[in-house]
Amino acid sequence: MSTTTPQKFEFQAEIKQLLDIVIHSLYTEKEIFVRELVSNAADALEKFRHLQLTEKNIFEDSRELEINVTTDDKAKTITIQDAGVGMTRGELVENLGTIAHSGSKSFLKALGEGGAKNSNLIGQFGVGFYSAFMVAKSVKVYTHSWKQDEPGHVWSSDGSGSYEIEPAADQNRGAKIVIELKDDCAEFSQDWKIKEIVERYSAFVSFPINLNGKRVNTIQALWLRSKNEIKEEEYTEFYKFQSHAYDEPRLRLHFSADAPLTINALLFVPKENTEKLGMSRLEPAVSLYCRKVLIDAKPKDILPEWLRFLKGVVDSEDLPLNISRETMQDKSLIEKLNKVITKRFLKFLDEESKNRPEAYAEFYAEFGHFLKEGAALDFTHKESLTKLLRFESSLTEKGKTTSLTDYVTRLGSEQKEIYYLNGPNRASIESGPYLEGLKARNLEVLFCYEPVDEYVMNNVREFDGKKLTAADHADLKLSDLPKPDGALGEDAVKSLTTWLKATLGERVAEVKTSDRLVDSPVLALNADKFTSPHMRRMMKAMNKEGADSPVRVNLEINPRHAVIKRLFETHTANPERATLVAEQLLDNALIGAGLLDDTTAMVARLNKLLESV
Repeated sequence: MSTTTPQKFEFQAEIKQLLDIVIHSLYTEKEIFVRELVSNAADALEKFRHLQLTEKNIFEDSRELEINVTTDDKAKTITIQDAGVGMTRGELVENLGTIAHSGSKSFLKALGEGGAKNSNLIGQFGVGFYSAFMVAKSVKVYTHSWKQDEPGHVWSSDGSGSYEIEPAADQNRGAKIVIELKDDCAEFSQDWKIKEIVERYSAFVSFPINLNGKRVNTIQALWLRSKNEIKEEEYTEFYKFQSHAYDEPRLRLHFSADAPLTINALLFVPKENTEKLGMSRLEPAVSLYCRKVLIDAKPKDILPEWLRFLKGVVDSEDLPLNISRETMQDKSLIEKLNKVITKRFLKFLDEESKNRPEAYAEFYAEFGHFLKEGAALDFTHKESLTKLLRFESSLTEKGKTTSLTDYVTRLGSEQKEIYYLNGPNRASIESGPYLEGLKARNLEVLFCYEPVDEYVMNNVREFDGKKLTAADHADLKLSDLPKPDGALGEDAVKSLTTWLKATLGERVAEVKTSDRLVDSPVLALNADKFTSPHMRRMMKAMNKEGADSPVRVNLEINPRHAVIKRLFETHTANPERATLVAEQLLDNALIGAGLLDDTTAMVARLNKLLESV
């Protein structure tokens, strides 16, 4: 150190204001100062690497281009040192004493258009630097400019409103920032604490970061490398590191885009859906970076909610950041980022479904619920998402699925609707009465096994100009079939339906013959067009108002069925027994519709019927 008296300076008024904001309210977490100072050190090294190519009279030394961080828990200090461009006395005043002349801003201007990309610059040096005062009793900056003939200096301040600069002999090129920590911030002099912070925020900085002599950042920023250069094991290692995972990824998308934003992204689909396993709702897990420095580990806006199962990294150098780098200013840019990434991932899934259908089927079995959620709620991407949905159908083998696109290719020229049926499983749907009429007319029906499917279908509403129609809907219209011999005549049917309506009373809204029954005697259709059986069960599970109201249905009968013909004979010959049979037929129909909640009366009735056998 020189014996020359230090020269004292007052901070520019704006800097005093900035210091007050930084120290008291700018950053939500004090640990951010480590990220800022490491990023500044990386900027300084990047600048020097550029100058090595353009300048001749450079102050060289034998040190590597790296960042060295040292901690001393006894002295309660942390030191961050680089071998970058360093600063002259004038630059110390400009960069650390005034906000309008940051070194980074001048550097960008000197490089001209495209400078940010060349320098991998993030933020302005003179701004992030002040975050050190959140934790510091005092800050000293030992520095020597890259210019060969410049002397070294030391800048020092306690952040109270002034700073001092004095010459310092025998300084290495670059900057060494020594922070004496406040007593309540002594934890930042602990090796483990700084290691944790560097690994979280600065793991992918281009230059080596050494903490107390040991390299910390050993994982490369794969998302910025060419896909052709990366091995599978590197992708897997990165996935495990970034996602804190133990499994291997199921799918991977690595892409870059230049318009409307510059984006580099590396996205992974995990092997398993933990929500499906009954664990808590997934949180966003695609981290947002700006030129390899973490901005937000769990941003909520760069992907839609239904893509919360994705892991990985999105890096965009076009994002304007608030001074703290902790929040994004321009919501419209974030929305663009969201649309670009979502559109690209949906395109990727579409390609997977065509090129690797078996692998896509496995993915869909695990994560299809999220795509259904998106199809129902995300109007922007509804069409693309609907194409990705898969269902078993009356024409597929058990366990095999089809898409709505393929369904449409099999439509007859007259068919204007896509039919679907909800049920707990394939056997239940195939054995129920609602499929009979469509099957007899060679109409394909999609099988929906999950409670959410009905909600999805009601929200999607149509596909490729074809309306999505529930095959158990009361308003379903089907073409006429040839009427086989042996059915009850019109007068008999009218007499029987009138009697059934009177006998069953308020339990039925209407009784009529059915054009959809082939092998079953009766079926029940919900009289409430807006509350289906499945919706009713969901309301009941959530204790919604109206879920326990009495069920009232439309009852359709099959005048060709032996049971109905026998009932017609019995309703006049033995009205008491016919009433028991009619009530039992209604309960059977309610069971098939999933609308019978209490079976007590049905069991008692069955016992009474059995007595007369």
